[in-house]
Amino acid sequence: MLSLIRFYADRGLRVAKAFMQYVWDEGGRKYIDAHTGHGVAFLGHRNPAVVKAIKEQLEELMVLGHGFGARVVDEGLDALSKVTPGWVTHAYLLNSGSEAVELAIKLAKRATGRKGLVAFTGSFHGRTAGALSLTHNPRYRAPFEPLLPGVRFGRFNDPGDVDKVIDEGVAAVFIEPIQGEGGVRPATREFIRAVAERAAEAGALLVVDEIQTGFGRTGALWAHEAYGVRPDILLAGKAIGGGYPVSAVLTDEDVASSVRSGDHGSTYGGNPLAWAAVKATVNVLIRDNVPQRAAAAGEVLKKGLKARLRGSRLVRDVRGAGLMLGVELRTRPNQVLRCVQGKGVLALKAGATVVRLLPPYMINEEDVEAVVDAVTGCIEEASP
Repeated sequence: MLSLIRFYADRGLRVAKAFMQYVWDEGGRKYIDAHTGHGVAFLGHRNPAVVKAIKEQLEELMVLGHGFGARVVDEGLDALSKVTPGWVTHAYLLNSGSEAVELAIKLAKRATGRKGLVAFTGSFHGRTAGALSLTHNPRYRAPFEPLLPGVRFGRFNDPGDVDKVIDEGVAAVFIEPIQGEGGVRPATREFIRAVAERAAEAGALLVVDEIQTGFGRTGALWAHEAYGVRPDILLAGKAIGGGYPVSAVLTDEDVASSVRSGDHGSTYGGNPLAWAAVKATVNVLIRDNVPQRAAAAGEVLKKGLKARLRGSRLVRDVRGAGLMLGVELRTRPNQVLRCVQGKGVLALKAGATVVRLLPPYMINEEDVEAVVDAVTGCIEEASP
């Protein structure tokens, strides 16, 4: 029997099944899932609407070359148009967030004719070669250098650093409204507006990476809209397929018109099953008022955590938006993550010291209370 190549430490949990906000291990124990596959299952595990759409599509058409049209593609594009910003005129589906970043890099270089790229300290944009070039953490980057040349990193949330890194040689500036892997760190309004303004002045494209924040998780359909900025390219992923592997690159006519035949491609990106999943996901998002529900549940969860952790010697901060929350500790979170798993809650790490919580939108009051109890109880147990 083959062994799995492991890039992640074994959590010591064998999952047998999952449905909506819960997973069950092989012994039948139920867990509240605030991990959700790094945020993918935001609409819940096996959401019935998504499962139904994929099953129906399986009976009709599974594989389609990109030179051919199909009804499901038209329906998927129509669905996306209902939840994307008004400036978006074109979309391209891929399989993962990293792939979306790779395409955004190529689109920016093609549209501007420039080579330079800018990202920020704490950024995480993926682990494929191009995306990794924009990911700041040296632990991820160093073993695989040299990566793409011409990448600069500005200081996140430092408006004064913006002019130093964005100039007329920059093709694109990549930014996350809330850094996920970087520690659940929201961008300040002053900073993100300074980035957008300087990018426009320099003729660089603004690429907003909403692979984790988008599609309602933060309590808004798109997190960047609260800042009053308009990107040139918007990246979506994780939640957009309702659990099916999908990412999307969304852009305007100016950028889309710059591409040439053969500039990019994807064997599986935008396959009929992906479009069916996206269409169903959009319908759920609208039907269930997902952003509003995420905002309400997230507010209760954040308030509960802050109230119970106030005065804790181990906690630096509780932050985030909607159902993308982080508890920053004064130590590594591994012990706390093991402890909450033992109490029936799955969570994950962000950065070096943050417990990250990414539960599905349908968590109820009882679930929220259980998450608060588990997280605060485990932090109390770990406190010196």
